[in-house]
Amino acid sequence: MSGEEDENAAELKIGDEFLKAKCLMNCEVSLILDRRYEQLQQMSDDPTNQVSQVFEKSLQYVKRFSRYKNPDAVRQVREILSRHKLAEFELCVLGNLCPETVEEALAMVPSIKTRGRTHEDEEIDKMLNDLSLIKKFE
Repeated sequence: MSGEEDENAAELKIGDEFLKAKCLMNCEVSLILDRRYEQLQQMSDDPTNQVSQVFEKSLQYVKRFSRYKNPDAVRQVREILSRHKLAEFELCVLGNLCPETVEEALAMVPSIKTRGRTHEDEEIDKMLNDLSLIKKFE
């Protein structure tokens, strides 16, 4: 059996190097790239000379698909999701896609209910409600 067949995101079998990696949500990447873009603008009279097309497109992408814009909201989202002992992969999928119901969350990240963890539907629902409150008051 090859390594590819052993991997299954639904069961959080995604490879050791990915499980140990720090994942970033789109909103976190957006903040980082935004900060770097501002630095590049300050360093040059003509910032377009300093910014590659790939950088520009990457920044546009993460801005477009970021659910949270405010740095405080981004920090709160990571804190809420981290409290639930999610793997980085799970945390980022939920933070990026913002499911509204437990059923949606489980369809997107079925591993929440596996691996011997006791994430009950009520706990998942509370987590999703906390995230929606952040979005509402952002």
